[in-house]
Amino acid sequence: MKRNIVIATVAAAALIGGGAFAASASGDDDSAPVRGKTNVQTVADDRDDSRDDDRRDDDRDDDSRDDTPRTATTEVTAADAVAAALKHTSGTAVSVDLEDDGADRWEVEVVKSDGTEYTVRVAADTADVLGAQRDDDSDGRDELAALRGTTVTAEEAARAGAAKGTVVEVDLDDDGPAAWSVQTTQGEWTVDAKTSTVTQERDDD
Repeated sequence: MKRNIVIATVAAAALIGGGAFAASASGDDDSAPVRGKTNVQTVADDRDDSRDDDRRDDDRDDDSRDDTPRTATTEVTAADAVAAALKHTSGTAVSVDLEDDGADRWEVEVVKSDGTEYTVRVAADTADVLGAQRDDDSDGRDELAALRGTTVTAEEAARAGAAKGTVVEVDLDDDGPAAWSVQTTQGEWTVDAKTSTVTQERDDD
């Protein structure tokens, strides 16, 4: 009788021990997925943070590009563009400007003797005339009057200004005695419309 009781007690202990072991194993299995999920979420968060950093870097790059000084890599000079425009549309050139919107062209303003004004587009790599458009809203007679008595043309002003850097714009300054305002990659200059003398423009302040 006592022997049977001992056997029963041992069996019960084995059952209890096995249950505890199963519970322990079950607890371990539950914790493993939790750790896995945490690691996956951490990696995803790190990737999101990395993408955010890249976007911030791109924004900084965009801002820095906005402050980049104007440069010119065109094979056709401002003087060449004026010559090509006048060969296509006769008149007096009063300005030439290198478009910096990625279009790779010069725009030359040409005024005819009756005051009508045309914008002539010249390819910046071949000097081919891409087209000409009349500007009905502009009257170039004031520019013609300002240039009366002068001897230096826009083309000659562009050639004179080229000694101070690559010319990207030439415009007529008629606020006082007629002169050419020339912008180069090195600064802004004034070319005397009678003598071709080049001086650096200075702020009024």
